[in-house]
Amino acid sequence: MHLTHLACTACGRSHDAGVPQNVSTCCAKPLYPQYDLAAAARTLTKAALATRVKSLWRYREVLPVRGDADIVTLGEGFTPLLPAPRLGARHGVARLLIKDESLNPTQSFKARGMATAVSMAKQFGLKKLAVPSAGNAAGAMAAYAARAGIEAHIFMPADTPKANVIECRELGAHVTLINGLITDCGAEVAKRKSAEGWFDVSTLKEPYRVEGKKTLGYELAEQLGWQLPDAVIYPTGGGTGLVGMWKAFDEMERLGWIGKKRPRMFSAQAAGCQPIVRAFHAGEKHAAEHTGAHTRASGLRVPKAIGDFIMLDILRKSGGGAVAVTDDEMIAGVREIGAAEGLFVAPEGAATYAALKHLLAAKTIRPDESVVLFNTGAGVKYLECFGG
Repeated sequence: MHLTHLACTACGRSHDAGVPQNVSTCCAKPLYPQYDLAAAARTLTKAALATRVKSLWRYREVLPVRGDADIVTLGEGFTPLLPAPRLGARHGVARLLIKDESLNPTQSFKARGMATAVSMAKQFGLKKLAVPSAGNAAGAMAAYAARAGIEAHIFMPADTPKANVIECRELGAHVTLINGLITDCGAEVAKRKSAEGWFDVSTLKEPYRVEGKKTLGYELAEQLGWQLPDAVIYPTGGGTGLVGMWKAFDEMERLGWIGKKRPRMFSAQAAGCQPIVRAFHAGEKHAAEHTGAHTRASGLRVPKAIGDFIMLDILRKSGGGAVAVTDDEMIAGVREIGAAEGLFVAPEGAATYAALKHLLAAKTIRPDESVVLFNTGAGVKYLECFGG
């Protein structure tokens, strides 16, 4: 609506927002949409939000779709931010909250990014979209592409949870299973996309998925009365949610909605796939690929992320950190969260709780701080992870 241009995240060079783009032509890095926030602020006010639709489109002025007719929606966003008093009491944390993204369409946070990406694809008149996915992004892309009448071509590892594969097929997507990891799926998309006429909507390899994800940051601030928490723990694969929230905080400060205070941002990764954790503790700017990546939390099995340098910068600037947890800790966490709070979370969501335990033990997070854990998906989509 007030989109002005795209900016390279490495050097800042401006790119045309009027044509479909993938990574920057200068540095081959992710592109960030930029807005005329002064113009947006004329109608996007805190008071105006009170009467708006309870979806991510309530922040319409800072989302990229030009015309309402191009919006592809299934009612995504504005998910609950739930107090977790019993869970918190076990660790003396009085202000523990869980942002439950499992209530999105297709039961995961991926609906946010695909809503904006597919809406922009519709605006541009694109006919065929392709994506490599560990599972939930595929389901979301299949759903939103079907809603828009666009072909969806999906590449997933052969051991992706069965629920994700069935979901994509029943939503009419073209599904290809690859013996390998999400990086192998991405390589297949890259190899074939020109000949097949596909537009690649891989994580941070197109500019608009991050815009849907950034609404997590807007919602967090709004739901907490415009006071951000002390700490955010986020399960990190490709990292779009982490990156998007940080972008939202910057935009909200420029809109005059919040001050300079930011949450300390923590990345939770799997012990079997922890490129960001290793790079953070080694003081590296980029993360080396995690060879032999393995974890039952399929969304965390991302051995190399294009936005690694952005994530690492955010973790350091915010005074946060990165924690690796085992699969056993995640699966135990699913049951602990479920029994205490009535939420059947995805293993990735439980990773944030396991990470919190480590951070409390190390006194990195204090019990008197306000902490938000992100559950990124529904546990029901990961039934293979649990005993019968």
